[in-house]
Amino acid sequence: MPVQFQRPDLCFLYPDNWTLDEDEVSGDQSVTVYSPGGGFWSVAVHHGSVEPLNLANAALETMKKEYQDLEVQQIDETLAGRKMTGYDLNFFLFDFTNTAQIRSLKCNQATYAIFCQAEDREFEQIQRVFQAMTISLLNGLKDLSYWD
Repeated sequence: MPVQFQRPDLCFLYPDNWTLDEDEVSGDQSVTVYSPGGGFWSVAVHHGSVEPLNLANAALETMKKEYQDLEVQQIDETLAGRKMTGYDLNFFLFDFTNTAQIRSLKCNQATYAIFCQAEDREFEQIQRVFQAMTISLLNGLKDLSYWD
């Protein structure tokens, strides 16, 4: 059964056997949900003055510093009627290939960053769960004025 995380600026569903961790850093709030296999999905809420592409680029730069052989593909996609920008990433970690996705959008006077990552075999199994969580988040955003 899915569990609902809800607060005024965030609402999404996640699997009941995943672990939730909530954090606040420098006024920005984030929530991360961990799968039993080690993969994770995270959303961070930033001030609305932050541009989505700048936020995605900052996350990408952090990943580039951490992983030397990072493969990057820029992505613009629409889910649940919301336009998002970001990157798909592939890299090695502990001799395993990993996939990560960075997505960002502006809505509700805030900019949202969504990040998910898992070892490739797990990613194949749970990527639809990641997508369903993202769609549930996007459906929970009440202001339909997303950035173009």
